[in-house]
Amino acid sequence: MNLDFKIKNLLFICLIFLGVFNHYYSQSQDKGEFKTGADQPELYLPLLKDKVIGVVTNQTGLMNDRTYLVDFLVKNNIKIQTIFAPEHGFRGDADAGEKVKNGIDVKTGIPIVSLYGNNKKPTAAQLKGIDIIVFDIQDVGTRFYTYISTLSYVMEAGAENHVEIMVLDRSNPHDGYTDGPVLKKKWSSFVGLHEVPVIYGLTIGEYGKMVNGERWLKNNIQVKYTLIPMKNYHKKQRYAILDKPSPNLPNDKAINLYPSLCFFEGTQVSVGRGTSLPFQIYGSPWTKSLPYQFTPKPTFGAKDPFLNGKICYGEDLSQYPTNLKGLNLEWVIKAYKAYKNPNLDFFLKNLWFDTLAGTDELRKQIISGKSMEEIKSSWKPDLQKFEKIRTKYVMYKD
Repeated sequence: MNLDFKIKNLLFICLIFLGVFNHYYSQSQDKGEFKTGADQPELYLPLLKDKVIGVVTNQTGLMNDRTYLVDFLVKNNIKIQTIFAPEHGFRGDADAGEKVKNGIDVKTGIPIVSLYGNNKKPTAAQLKGIDIIVFDIQDVGTRFYTYISTLSYVMEAGAENHVEIMVLDRSNPHDGYTDGPVLKKKWSSFVGLHEVPVIYGLTIGEYGKMVNGERWLKNNIQVKYTLIPMKNYHKKQRYAILDKPSPNLPNDKAINLYPSLCFFEGTQVSVGRGTSLPFQIYGSPWTKSLPYQFTPKPTFGAKDPFLNGKICYGEDLSQYPTNLKGLNLEWVIKAYKAYKNPNLDFFLKNLWFDTLAGTDELRKQIISGKSMEEIKSSWKPDLQKFEKIRTKYVMYKD
């Protein structure tokens, strides 16, 4: 009798546990599995059948099983005429600013055309015979990261040559908010084509929709634009990135700090290119009051790094929390105040700092001694104007 009671009791506990588990499991299932655009071939393969396509992609054009998009399309008998490679090349192993050569993809035999250097925009000859360009690149959601400029030029070339653009959307590690100075038109360049803030809070697919919808392409033209959206994506959630977007953004920490530290590229301060911690440290031979020391040396991702072989004094931010939201100007202001070199200005003479900022106001504010709070407050009116544009193109839960 006592044994029967124990067995019944155990069965009762098991049933309760199963009920709780099933309830939890169903809730988990309700949230749904996240999928990139590339991981939903049922949405785009029918649109590509019997078409001649070009593909703009690099090493980040991966599917969830780590198959490259190009290989997947070839396997599914999609005719790819050309692979277009952005900055850093098709395999993502070229330095920032390094000329990427045209060539042939060894695995598939498909010609590769570089969209960097003198050929940032596909020519009419390069697009001849192509019906659709498929764009699949992992972006990092920052205006001066050049993949959104490549997308804009590809869209422009598509509009001019009657070629459809299809974007397979991917997550943005700085999504769901905006920050930084809004670019002034006179500072437009490949590291900032449009009047948007440094952090613009849109996926690359949404960004392309905005460029098209606002008629920001040359001569106000528009392209036939198809967006393959992500599934179960939430803008303020962060998703794993399958491969580093470029050689010097090797991990989540570097990507998180990148919008704040990239400004140093317009100064006499290194951001750690040529070390094991690019975009996680900063320093200069002329900021000796700062505590951390490192020496840039040639590496795979930086063949001739800035301040090569010189001892730099700065800060190690590699343990900084990865939930930094927005721009932190504390580090560039601190470095400016610590900088002691009578022969070289802190800011490079070519005004690359202004080009990155999209305005000369930030440099002038730092020189005049404005605090981070004062500077960020000055961005608010322009950010509010941009927000009215941005909200028109948001496709996912903010």
